[in-house]
Amino acid sequence: MSKTKGNIASSVRALIAEPVEKLGYTLWDVEYVKDGPYWYLRITIDREEGVDIDDCEKVHRTIDPLIDEADPIEDPYYLEVSSPGLERELKEPWHYEKYLGRAVTAKLFSAVAGQKSYTGALEAYDAEGITLGLRSGEKQSLPFKSISKLTAYYDYESEVQ
Repeated sequence: MSKTKGNIASSVRALIAEPVEKLGYTLWDVEYVKDGPYWYLRITIDREEGVDIDDCEKVHRTIDPLIDEADPIEDPYYLEVSSPGLERELKEPWHYEKYLGRAVTAKLFSAVAGQKSYTGALEAYDAEGITLGLRSGEKQSLPFKSISKLTAYYDYESEVQ
């Protein structure tokens, strides 16, 4: 039986979720992706205080032997552990829950109401899509099937002094 990318990511997630949480981190995402000629197993961790390089190294050292022992990936790959960053991708319902009331950007496959990108407060979500509160005071509903990428929005200009 061949393993698909999604199955590999799910298998790895199940394998490492508890050890990562025991270290005090949230497992934000697990991806198994091809980038150029190489395959990458990308583990994204988070915590309230933020994540630095020492945190990534600590998690890497903990999960690397677990993944090697379970051997869920047949081909060569690179293991990466990182922070999701300020403009993190939101993929799971618990990600949406965490960002309710906060600014997000939705990039779309094709234009909805004349736009291919919307930024606004995430006001609601359900199995079908999201509702954003726009700066204009209007609300925009976007179905998940139209969204190519949903990310947290960070206003860098408000940080300029």
